[in-house]
Amino acid sequence: MRQLIREHYAQLTNSERKFAQALLGDYPGAGIASITAAAANAGVSTPTVARMVQKLGFKGYPAFHAALLSELQAKVSGPEARRAVWASEAPESHLLNRFAEAVTQNLRQTFTNIDAAQFDAAAKRLASTEGRLYVVGGRITRSLAEYAFTHFQAIRARVTHLTSSSATWPHYVLDMEEGDTLLIFDIRRYEDNLQRLAEIAAARGMHVILITDQWSSPIAGVAEHAFNCWVEIPSAWDSNISTLSLVEALVAAAQEERWPDARERFERLDQLFELTRLFRKP
Repeated sequence: MRQLIREHYAQLTNSERKFAQALLGDYPGAGIASITAAAANAGVSTPTVARMVQKLGFKGYPAFHAALLSELQAKVSGPEARRAVWASEAPESHLLNRFAEAVTQNLRQTFTNIDAAQFDAAAKRLASTEGRLYVVGGRITRSLAEYAFTHFQAIRARVTHLTSSSATWPHYVLDMEEGDTLLIFDIRRYEDNLQRLAEIAAARGMHVILITDQWSSPIAGVAEHAFNCWVEIPSAWDSNISTLSLVEALVAAAQEERWPDARERFERLDQLFELTRLFRKP
């Protein structure tokens, strides 16, 4: 729904934009109420709300309200519910074809909806050694966090990977300072401990960079940069392919931002691998 609003924003009148901004500012709560309450809370008239949802492609507010509720339900659905959705709608083609089509569409949607200026600013922040970079993920995304940490540690100094156990996080928070950066991964079902960590980091003046799914983690409310990745596939689980692709794009951009310092760091890292014989060149 947020994407629909962004796509049609230029066509909205000033009063319609006022409601759109109210909805985006308190999403999806501002749209869950009745049309009368939603309009009053945004300080606009009921006809204004009705006209705006029609411009988004809905016949009326009830259809808009139903779509918003459906999206909200999708945000909290578990593996069993996800499988039931795609299984009931699955075409007769082989799973491999459906999977490839879904992944391709996810990648297209993800990269189409990334703002280039936001991407560049986030990559520059991730490359900067003026502050420490902290990386953390959740139950599923901790592997993405570790992958990001491994690459960023090779590119720049002062990178810390927070363990998957939230019980140890206060030890890391102890050293967090204003100007540091927190790269955080959070996909549905969103984790309260990650949200609390992000809120603490933001309150300390840290730069929070969020990588989330298309429905968007609540952490987006405190993030300086938030990137939405499309994740649905014909499975009981969500896909991390588009998310991983975005991470690799950020790594590549940060590497270029720090070149040739990064190249010198790579060379020293290779020398250490050779010295310790942990990695031998063929």
